[in-house]
Amino acid sequence: MLHTRTTPASRRRSFREQLASGRLLRIPGAINPYSAKLVQQAGFDAVYLSGAVLAADLGLPDIGLTTSTEIAARAQQFTRVTDLPALVDADIGFGEPMNAARTVQLMEDAGLAGLHLEDQVNPKRCGHLDGKSVVPREEMGRRLRAAVDARRDPDFLLMARTDARAVEGLTAAIDRAKAYVDAGADAVFPEALADEAEFEAFRRALDVPLLANMTEFGKSRLLDARTLENLGYNIALYPVTFFRLAMGAVEDGLRTLAAEGTQESLLPRMHTRSRLYEVLGYEEYAAFDSTVADFTLPPGN
Repeated sequence: MLHTRTTPASRRRSFREQLASGRLLRIPGAINPYSAKLVQQAGFDAVYLSGAVLAADLGLPDIGLTTSTEIAARAQQFTRVTDLPALVDADIGFGEPMNAARTVQLMEDAGLAGLHLEDQVNPKRCGHLDGKSVVPREEMGRRLRAAVDARRDPDFLLMARTDARAVEGLTAAIDRAKAYVDAGADAVFPEALADEAEFEAFRRALDVPLLANMTEFGKSRLLDARTLENLGYNIALYPVTFFRLAMGAVEDGLRTLAAEGTQESLLPRMHTRSRLYEVLGYEEYAAFDSTVADFTLPPGN
């Protein structure tokens, strides 16, 4: 009802246990807290908060313009409504190593299960764009060690993302990932790998949990869940899929309304009022206090 019934600590433990299970976790990116509830109801393993989506939600490009406090405040709205572990994109930690340390504690306080930090320079770029630059390996090591030192809950997952594949090549990216694990990273997110062979090379080289980013219109082939599981990956991430679907539907609806002067033809594609109320738990609110939430749905809604 009003809040999730689980604690951040229990969700972090659950996330760790799932990562250790050997099966592939499928993690969609949510657009907002409401869609995070839909992710849970659809039976997925965890929910993701994409930096690109959080920036776009503010009408900003994904170039490091958001702040740690903005992201933490938004993340808390997600973790309030879902029992799923939530993983957040923390970009480069929003500044220097000390900023990364503060970011870890902000995200812990927001109820998240973990975050990933990347090795790009500031300002960062979307991981599937050209023109990226990465910091020296030693600088990323300092970033990660600061994050590890700041962590208060040992179950809070610290994942290192490397964007070096597109900048320095596959071998250098693998070497960086190994150094990041030595610096304290619990898991690795190799960004913008090209194909199965490159995903396989990372798996052979590392024995920590690995994330495969299955974002659309990018540099990586879209591999299905069975293939990724056979490759030994632990997470299949779909970071912007549902934002793209939703915004495509919004644009189509706007065009239809402008052309037809009514939304009548769009009704079959909409969440009905009854489905909206079901997702939001109106009846649970009514049971909690009928004086503040008493309603009757009209038929056919």
